[in-house]
Parts: sequence; structure tokens; C-alpha cells
Amino acid sequence: MNFRDGNDEASFRSGLRSWLADNKPEPPYPSNHGKEGNVFARAWHRKMYSGGWLGLSWPVEYGGRGLSPLYDAIVNDEVGASGAPPVPSVGFLGRPILRFGTPEQCGEYLPPMLRGELQWCQGFSEPGAGSDLASLSTRAVLDGDRYIVNGQKVWTSRAQYSDWCLLLCRTRPDLPKHKGISCLVFKMDSPGITVRPLRQVWGTAEFNEVFFDDLEVPVSQRIGEDGDGWILATTVLAHERGPADIGMISKFEVMLSRLEAILAKLPEQERAELAPRVAEAYTAVAACRRHVLKSLSLRAQGLPPGPETSVDKLLMTRASQCLGALVFETSASELVLGENDDALFEYLHSRAASIYGGTEQIQRTIVAQRVLGMPRGG
Repeated sequence: MNFRDGNDEASFRSGLRSWLADNKPEPPYPSNHGKEGNVFARAWHRKMYSGGWLGLSWPVEYGGRGLSPLYDAIVNDEVGASGAPPVPSVGFLGRPILRFGTPEQCGEYLPPMLRGELQWCQGFSEPGAGSDLASLSTRAVLDGDRYIVNGQKVWTSRAQYSDWCLLLCRTRPDLPKHKGISCLVFKMDSPGITVRPLRQVWGTAEFNEVFFDDLEVPVSQRIGEDGDGWILATTVLAHERGPADIGMISKFEVMLSRLEAILAKLPEQERAELAPRVAEAYTAVAACRRHVLKSLSLRAQGLPPGPETSVDKLLMTRASQCLGALVFETSASELVLGENDDALFEYLHSRAASIYGGTEQIQRTIVAQRVLGMPRGG
């Protein structure tokens, strides 16, 4: 595999670097988990869109530029390396609408999503259906030309700030659990919705509980056919990774540079004691980068993301936790002075990497069964 830029990619990357140099906000940035951070993130979203850096691989008719996913990856790579705020994550919810939505739905929902005019959240996990998502129990009962929705979701990121929600719900309880699920979209200010923020250990409320009490959703706002929810869900989860992972790799490499600067200040004996763990962190980042690039090359050839993305997730978890612990521990003396609170946040956030987006155990099961073809346990 040749991962070097061609002439067009190199020119695009150069233009992006120049734009970032002129337009990147000055740090520190507010956490995007709080109200102030959400306002900041929306402004950054609109700025990136106006610069022409979002939706590069989306169809032109829905606000994109119809380019290869490689260009999305370049944007994530350069933004991550520059230390700018993250690239807005519109692709993983936009892609299933592109795949399953009608032309009318795509035209209504996607352009304002891409422009940053409307913010979306993802109503998947429930108290009794996290990693085993197909066990979800939120019900949507068909009543004429509408569904009546009742149930609860949890861990719904930024639901308190969102305008729209993409919801998985059970519409056919008489069918096996994977086959009776459908997908609905609706405005978050609709009657029958209650949002309760959940405060994280670092002080802000990224996640929420969301309750539905006789919420009415028109049938016209169902994405795909009745029963398409599970395949739509796997599309969402597969697109949570992909080109955006390149930005994570860039972030890891920035953290490695920071770690090198910290280690340079330590006594030689302490550096020697840390050497095996430092080597493990470098190896984890290198392995993650190679596999993410391999996945990206397949996507650039037009192949949809498959179960192999679970390998990316496992490698990313390992790199995040190795680096997060090292940077935090070696920054401890500075943390006491309050000079590196971001190191504490990165460490705490890295601990959740083996849970969010599907637990490590679930990812290993996917790799075993769907990638390696191993039999299910008895």
C-alpha cells in the first residue's frame, strides 16, 4: 500500500494547512460537553463548512463535493495534528440517512446537518440494551399515519443541545430481536420528550437520559423500511470509525510529542524505568495507524466498512489508554499546580474507551465470529 499523497491530495493538504493557520481558534478551547463548549463547537462547525472542509465525500446534491473518502481523512489528519478543535462528526449519522433515506428525506435533513444549522443526537443505548443493542425495548406502535413511541434511552451524547434525534425502536415485537427494529427521526422539542443530563466525573454533562412518553412521529419520518433498523444501526456504528480515525492518530502523535518533552525533564533513572511502557505506547500508536490506513484504503476503493472496523476500535483503545496513563502520571507534579488539567481529562476519558462504541468484549466477539469465522460458544 502506498499512503503518500498524490498531486491533488498534496495540493488539498497544503491549502488546508494554510486555512488552519489563518482560522484555527486560539486555545484553550472550552470542553464541548458543556453549554459554552457546545456554542463554541457549533461556531467551529459553521466555520469549517464555510471554508469548504466538510462533507467532502458526500453527494453534491446534498451539499457535499463528491470526493474520495481520502479527502475526509486528510482533513481529520491535519486538524488533529494542528491541535485545532475536532472536526464535527456529521458523517456517522449522515451516512445511514444517505443509504436508507428517500431523496426527499436526504434533501431535507442532510444539508442543514452539514452546514451546522441543526445538531443531531443518536438514540441507541438503553439501560437494558447497551452493547447488546438488539435487546432494546423502546416501543413504537403504528397508529394510522404515525408511530406512538414509549421508552427510555441513556448515554445519549449532547441530547440536551440537539435539534433532531435518530432513534432505534422496536416496531415488531413479534419478530426476532434483530428483525423487529426500525429507525425514526424527530425534533427534540416535540411533546413527550424529557431529557435528563448525566454529570461525568470531570464535571460536565456530555451524556443524557432521554424518556419518551407517547411521542408522536409521522411514518414519513421513518428512515428505511419497517424492520431496517438493525442494518441501519450497524451502518452507523461502522461509520463512527473510518476517516475520522486518522484525526485520532494525529492526536496520539501530538500526545507522543508531549510525552517526549515531559520525559526529557526527568532523571535518567526514571526514564529508564518508564522505557518499556513508552515503547508499548509507541508500538500501540504505530499498529493503530497502519490498520486504520489499511481500512481507509479499502474504503477509498468503494468498499463499505465492515466488521474489520472492530480491529480499529480495539487498537485505538489500547493506544488511548497506554498514552493517557503515561502522560497523566508523568505530568502529576504539574497537575498539582493546575497547569495541565487536560492531561487528567485525557486519562479519565481514555478509561472509557474500552466501553463506549461497544465494549472491548463485544468488539473481540465481532472479530472472532465475523472476521475470523470462529464458531459461537456453546
